[in-house]
Amino acid sequence: MADLHIPINRDLGAIAGQIAGHLRESIRQGRLEPGTRLPASRDLAGDLGLSRGVVVEAYEQLVAEGFLLARVGAGTVVAPMARRESEPVAARECAPYYGHRPTSPDLSGFPRERWLAALKHVLTTVPSDAFDYCDPGGVIELREELASYLKRVRAADVSPDNLVIVGGVAQGLSLILHVLNGPRLGVEDPTSHRQVPLLRRTGAELVPIPVDEEGLDVAALDGVEAVLVTPAHQYPTGVVLSPARRAALMEWGGLVLEDDYDAEIRFDRDPVGCLQGLAPDRVVLSGSVSKSLAPGLRLGWLAAPPDLAEAVRRARGEFDLGSPVIEQYALAHFLRSGGYDRNLRRMRREYRKRRDAMVRALAEHLPEVSVRGIEAGLHAYVDLPESWDEREVAAAAEAEGLSAEPVGPMRFAEGPPAIVIGFARLPAHHAPDVVRRLKVRMSGQRMG
Repeated sequence: MADLHIPINRDLGAIAGQIAGHLRESIRQGRLEPGTRLPASRDLAGDLGLSRGVVVEAYEQLVAEGFLLARVGAGTVVAPMARRESEPVAARECAPYYGHRPTSPDLSGFPRERWLAALKHVLTTVPSDAFDYCDPGGVIELREELASYLKRVRAADVSPDNLVIVGGVAQGLSLILHVLNGPRLGVEDPTSHRQVPLLRRTGAELVPIPVDEEGLDVAALDGVEAVLVTPAHQYPTGVVLSPARRAALMEWGGLVLEDDYDAEIRFDRDPVGCLQGLAPDRVVLSGSVSKSLAPGLRLGWLAAPPDLAEAVRRARGEFDLGSPVIEQYALAHFLRSGGYDRNLRRMRREYRKRRDAMVRALAEHLPEVSVRGIEAGLHAYVDLPESWDEREVAAAAEAEGLSAEPVGPMRFAEGPPAIVIGFARLPAHHAPDVVRRLKVRMSGQRMG
């Protein structure tokens, strides 16, 4: 474990920022080598005469930036990717760290210590009987906390009784479509191609509905019974459903399945309330912690009209008896204690930095492309020149460690070339090098 020299000037304030700055500079200059184990936050706080929370904040910031790794049982160490400023970052080093689905969050930012504290709280306070089979709709404590949160943050019209806890948005959609018995379902075009097999397996007949600069074309919904939409931040284009289209969708007579997959992560626009709050009698709101915390937790929810919520609850009980209860209680405590809000604010600030760095790098090194859909979420929609092959560009980006996918497979109809790039796992200080190398690679392939 390294002994650290970190001078602190209390007159300047921002103590956590000073600690993070000194550690960041030490890593960049090579004074702290990759793999070096740092003191426990409690020990370093004692050495510096500070509260432990200040050191935890500094460590978490550097974990989010990619300079440190925090692992349960292994402590906090300098990340293998960390380097001196003069050293290039090899593409083979980048790919395992940055590459994944474009909408995936930075899992190194998961609040391990605070989540562990939530689990400890549950295991020491919740009675043993609570760990028995629970209501397949979810433990009441979590449904109460989620109802309060969704009212406050998403302007939803929900109560614990019409909330069902599910194993993520994917399971929630499967359950609701099962209950609807394979409806004629409108889906956005383009849309997430990974969802299409899931939707078809439920027996739903998929009807592509065009998306333009205002979002879903509501006028094209004739003949469908239900529609699946991402109104707060359409995937993949990133467009927000316009006020006129929202009004038209509320006047339309079918059932609306609202996928609220990343609405909490916004940067340059005011919050957009969910559709469910406008018409709770015919909108099913689905969401999860997959973007805000981690997809591996498999915790999500459905807010549905009472009859549908009860039908989904019964179906959940028939399929698998409900979600793991300990994690449900932990999330309830995390919401109640304010940990969820604090973590979301912290990661939102970091994602904004990463988005800005990637957009600047693209503008400098690849001015031929245009970027849109970046006011929220974890991905950018990148329009390419007509002569470029989107599959080759996406492959080149992946080879340089970026999370990228061609848009073509997401379309039902033909469209201009474009790719989706995720920026959540690309630390801001690495963006210029990565995009510059992408430019070189693409030039070698004679694109454009």
